[in-house]
Amino acid sequence: MTKNVGGIDKIIRIVLGLVLIGLAVTGTVGMWGYLGIVPLATALIGWCPPYALLGMNTCSVKKN
Repeated sequence: MTKNVGGIDKIIRIVLGLVLIGLAVTGTVGMWGYLGIVPLATALIGWCPPYALLGMNTCSVKKN
């Protein structure tokens, strides 16, 4: 798996994931808020399956 999530995209995913999980824990949005685990995991791993399928890449990897 080549990393395809980078920079600001990673930060947005972490913040979004933590906000959704926090809202789910407090009962504000219900159980679906635990889907925040998905953007959090993709940010921490650095790889997003839909990006791979669509050929997208927001990671600035140096090429030799």
